[in-house]
Amino acid sequence: MKFTSKFAAIALATTTLCSGAAIADDYGPWQVRFRAIAIAPDESSTTSIGGFSDHSTQIVPEMDISYFFNENISLELILGVSKHSANAWNTAVGDLDLGTVWALPPTLTLQYHAMPGEVINPYFGAGVNYTIFFSEGGLPAGSPINSIDHSDSFGIALQGGVDIQTGSEWFLNLDVKKIWMQTDATMNTALGTVTADVSLDPWVYGVGFGRRF
Repeated sequence: MKFTSKFAAIALATTTLCSGAAIADDYGPWQVRFRAIAIAPDESSTTSIGGFSDHSTQIVPEMDISYFFNENISLELILGVSKHSANAWNTAVGDLDLGTVWALPPTLTLQYHAMPGEVINPYFGAGVNYTIFFSEGGLPAGSPINSIDHSDSFGIALQGGVDIQTGSEWFLNLDVKKIWMQTDATMNTALGTVTADVSLDPWVYGVGFGRRF
């Protein structure tokens, strides 16, 4: 994927620049990171009127808070919110603009940090995600759809990334997550109720910085 290749290039360049960085060794158990993330749905769907849905890729800010049980094991809570536009294509009544929907997807992962104390410290994580969909709207004038409602989602999340020391109190971070996310969309129309079973299953690519306390 193009996102993956870009982050790999950034990681290589940053590693070269930071290879001589000093590493602090007096850390507390808490850590925060701030990232810019690209949320790219890897979508599949079925609807009661045929066709398929499509939700937009979005770039938004994200914050996470971690607690370290020891230098290798931590628990991370990932926080962010995003707004996505949606469409339905090739349905029995043609292509439809489904407006917009907001998603609040708090994700909790248990992480293993492979090389604590080194300039480059890769980590791997697994956990759970609960996504709350809200504020559906933005339907165009004259739309045959009166309103849309999305059910909340509970699913598994996998994560991998790397923290790169800079010789200061702050470090750089590259991160990628795969989240299994499913929602049932119910659309109220003048002709009755239309339903869609949507698996969003996004890839989430992040780059940012963090600090340990």
